Amino acid sequence: MRLISLLVGVVVPFALLSCRSAGGGTKLDGWALAIHGGAGTLSKNTPPAKRQEYEEALTVALAYGRERLARGDSALDVCEAVVRILEDDPHFNAGKGAVYNEKGEHELDASIMDGATLRCGAVTGVRTVKNPISLARLVMEKTRHVLLMGDGAEQFADSQTVERVPNTWFDTEHRKRALDEVLKERASGGAMAAPRSVQHGYGTVGCVARDNAGNLAAATSTGGMTGKRWGRIGDTPLIGAGNYADGWAAVSCTGTGEQFMRHVVGRTVTARMEFGGQTLEQSARAIVADTLQKDDGGLIAVDRDGNLTAQWNSEGMYHGLADASGRFTVGIFAK
Repeated sequence: MRLISLLVGVVVPFALLSCRSAGGGTKLDGWALAIHGGAGTLSKNTPPAKRQEYEEALTVALAYGRERLARGDSALDVCEAVVRILEDDPHFNAGKGAVYNEKGEHELDASIMDGATLRCGAVTGVRTVKNPISLARLVMEKTRHVLLMGDGAEQFADSQTVERVPNTWFDTEHRKRALDEVLKERASGGAMAAPRSVQHGYGTVGCVARDNAGNLAAATSTGGMTGKRWGRIGDTPLIGAGNYADGWAAVSCTGTGEQFMRHVVGRTVTARMEFGGQTLEQSARAIVADTLQKDDGGLIAVDRDGNLTAQWNSEGMYHGLADASGRFTVGIFAK
């Protein structure tokens, strides 16, 4: 438990969640890294010990990414590796701990993108792949395609060396309780309504990085929406919506997927920089504060100069930021 106090430092308020000021153009000599474990978090009234569980989980993932980047690993490799850690942690809605669909099963989505080349890969609706982010990378590297779905993605996984597990491996008791709550809501007349609790509506994990060579990458993974129906697909596997990286910035999103798709949030962050002359901070803040609606969620991003930002309009977002200057913070809520 002392790990947090030794490594984390001070959690930065919402208004200051960037490694550089909004107008700063100072070049960072070295790597930069941001992670998230989803918006729609614990309540602020949650006991401190429970909050510390999540902070410690974020710290483990962020510290691992920091170590890899500091020794010179590529942004793409680090993003995949960090997201695998978050997928394996039952605290978060991705991999182990993913939410249930309406039938009481798990359907997982993931995508990854290399900003230096615009190469990308994604999967949606996979059921037996332990780490969907690694299958997404194999789609990028081993096929001519970008996105594979459902049975096709599973068949592709059969031909690759990815770890497979039964669908029940992703089960957790707290996600089962969440499904029961959503199904009870529907039975009482809310069949077409969104879940009443935002914690049931979304949740994702993600990582963005700039490596020592200046290359950018982004990776995002999710179990989707609790009680999702009809093969619903959110923004996570859609390049440009929930996940994006180019020569300007790398972005990973979390929240109400339909909203992030409508506004193509990932690409819009970099487009505002490329065509509108905005800084990373200005672009991300404008999208989250002005384009998206309250409780839609948030994003993390890093630009080509190593500036970092984390923005959200929900009560909280699990997040962590680190860079070569010594910054290392994790948090959940704005102060």
